[in-house]
Amino acid sequence: MDTTMQTTMRAMVIERTGGPEQLVAADVPYPRRVNAEVLVRVVAAGVNRFDLETRAGRGDSDAIPAFPAVLGHDFSGVVVETPYAAHPLSPGDAVYGMAPCPRSGGSYAEYISVPSLSVARKPTTLSHLEAAAVPLAALTAWGMVVDVAKAHEGQRLLINAGAGGVGHFAVQFASYFGAHVVATGSQANSAWLRELGAAEVVDYGAADVDRSVRQVDVVINLVDDDVEADRSLRLLRPGGLAVHAPLSSGPAFAEKAAQAGIRSTGFAVSPDGATLAVISRLLDSGDVRVYVDEVYDLVDARDAHTRLERSHTRGKLVLRVADDTEAA
Repeated sequence: MDTTMQTTMRAMVIERTGGPEQLVAADVPYPRRVNAEVLVRVVAAGVNRFDLETRAGRGDSDAIPAFPAVLGHDFSGVVVETPYAAHPLSPGDAVYGMAPCPRSGGSYAEYISVPSLSVARKPTTLSHLEAAAVPLAALTAWGMVVDVAKAHEGQRLLINAGAGGVGHFAVQFASYFGAHVVATGSQANSAWLRELGAAEVVDYGAADVDRSVRQVDVVINLVDDDVEADRSLRLLRPGGLAVHAPLSSGPAFAEKAAQAGIRSTGFAVSPDGATLAVISRLLDSGDVRVYVDEVYDLVDARDAHTRLERSHTRGKLVLRVADDTEAA
């Protein structure tokens, strides 16, 4: 497709922060690729809780440079333009990655221009819809489980909310590196979590979680809940490590952890094409898999946000921006 004369593109934008109804379809300026960026035609975009927080006026919403703003971190698509002729990527290559939203335009759009280092080749075994569900969730899980917790054989590692977008990757990475994985989840997801590699699954609604899970080495907490954060202190062995997603960590918890003799840290994910390339190999080999709970058309982004706000998902929600056949 010749885009040399294109000046606008279709996107889902917000004119102001607020509820899901703030997401509307609009024509916005076609992105201009600069410096070492790669211009990508988006086929699919992942939906993350970060997107919901930004849309609602929380999280990183104060970093939005101007309205209307295009949300969305995850994307999978096809390269349109690269920085130079000998670049490792070429026009027509299938890629996926994570955009530095909201400082720059997000992936709820037909095109996106992103730094080369935040992009990797799409796993050959995945469709664009599946690949778009990977970057932010998998990079977050890898950072928490592999880089920070250093999952290894003999380690007892508890993952709160193991069936969610980040959680289902965290369970697989921890199991792949040999840890004894305990995951919390609903009874409906128990068998599935065991298939992913959990050695034990605990119903997060059960009253006896404190009695059934004790003396773990690491807690990966993906729940933005003070009660769950405090409970993790009782489940860890002395000197154990609590790793929290950004929304569930703060000074108050860090102080409680220190008083209890527990190490603690938050974690913030960064776009990282090199690590994403490693994850691609695990996906293509079948050692790790991604689960897409539901797919929405781009114009139905508000429905995807509403679904994610109101209920737990198994794996990820994805927006279909274009047909695979159109982008092939």
